[in-house]
Amino acid sequence: MSLQVTFQKTKQASRSLALVGEDKINAILEDLATQTLENMSIILAENQKDLDRMDPEDPKYDRLKLTAERIEAIAADIRKVAKLPSPTGRVLAEKTLDNGLLLKKISVPIGVIGIIYESRPNVTFDVFSLCLKSGNALVLKGSADAHASNTAILSIIHKVLENHQLNTHTVTLLPADREATKELLQAQEYIDLIIPRGSQGLINFVRDNSKVPVIETGAGIVHTYYDMSADLAKGTAIINNSKTRRVSVCNALDCLLIHRERLEDLKNIARDLAEKSVKIFADSAAYGILKDHYPSDLLEVARDEHYGTEFLSLKMSVKTVNDLQEALDHIARHSSRHSEAIIAEDEQTVDQFLKS
Repeated sequence: MSLQVTFQKTKQASRSLALVGEDKINAILEDLATQTLENMSIILAENQKDLDRMDPEDPKYDRLKLTAERIEAIAADIRKVAKLPSPTGRVLAEKTLDNGLLLKKISVPIGVIGIIYESRPNVTFDVFSLCLKSGNALVLKGSADAHASNTAILSIIHKVLENHQLNTHTVTLLPADREATKELLQAQEYIDLIIPRGSQGLINFVRDNSKVPVIETGAGIVHTYYDMSADLAKGTAIINNSKTRRVSVCNALDCLLIHRERLEDLKNIARDLAEKSVKIFADSAAYGILKDHYPSDLLEVARDEHYGTEFLSLKMSVKTVNDLQEALDHIARHSSRHSEAIIAEDEQTVDQFLKS
C-alpha cells in the first residue's frame, strides 16, 4: 500500500472517529490498558530486539528501554486519560443574534495528527491515548531505533480497536525510513497537524520542511541557579538528583549556574557527581575551584557550545554568575524553550526568579 493510500485511509477513519461516543472511547482506553499489561512479555521481547541494536552507552538507550515498571506506569496513565473529561463537544461560546439566529462555538477534533518521534516507544501509547480521547486519527512516524517496539505496541492497539469495531486506520505506523518522513511532511491534503518530538535537529528539520502546520515542542536546556542564599545540603541533593537520577529525560540538568560568592561549595556538590562519573565542563572560575577536587579525566574547561547543549547523558556545564540577573540573562540567551530551577532561601530572590 502506498503512503498516499495510507494517508487517505486514515483521513477517512478520522471522519468516522468524530462520531464515536465518549463512553466507547473510554472503554477502548480501559481495554488498551488491560491488554498492555496482559501482553507485557511480548512488548518487552520486541523492545529487547531494539535494545540489542543500540549501544548501551548511547544517551537514547534509556529512552528506548521499556521495563515492567514502566509498562505498568503506561497502563496507569492510559486509565487516567480515560477518566479525563472529553475535550470535544464543549460549548465554548454562544449568543443569539438580533434576528433570532443562535450561534455556538463548539470544540471539535483537529482531524489527522502526525507525530514524528525518536527512540521513545512509550510515546506510541501516550499520543494514541490523547488523540483517541480528543477524537483525532493518528499517523505515527517513529525512528528505526524503536521500530520493533512500536510495531508490537501498534498490533495491540489495533487488536483493541477491532474488538470495539473501530477502524484500525484510526492509527497508522509508517515505515521507519527517512522517505516516509518526507512524504508525511508533504501530505497537506490528508494530515491536518504535525508534532515533532525529539532532538533539536529533528524539530528544525520538520519546521523547515513541512507543508503541514507544525506545533513545535522544542528541545530545552535545563538550568539550575544556585543562589548566594542557597542551603548547601539541600542544593547538593537537588543538583545530584536532577543530573544523575535519569540522564536521558528532557528535564535532566544541563547547566548549573552558581553565584560567585558560593563557588567553594562546588567541592562538596561535586563529590557525589564524581561518584556517578559526571563529566563537568566548567568556566575558568569554577574550574579553578574543582581542579584539585575532581577527577581530571572528568573535568574540562567549558567552551561556548557547552552552554547551549542538551546533554542527555552524564555531562553538565557549570557557569559562574555575579548575581540573579546575570543568571536570568544566561538562561534567556541560551535557550528559548527551557525549564529551570532555583536553589535559594531568600524569598525575595525566589519570587523574582519565578516571575522573570
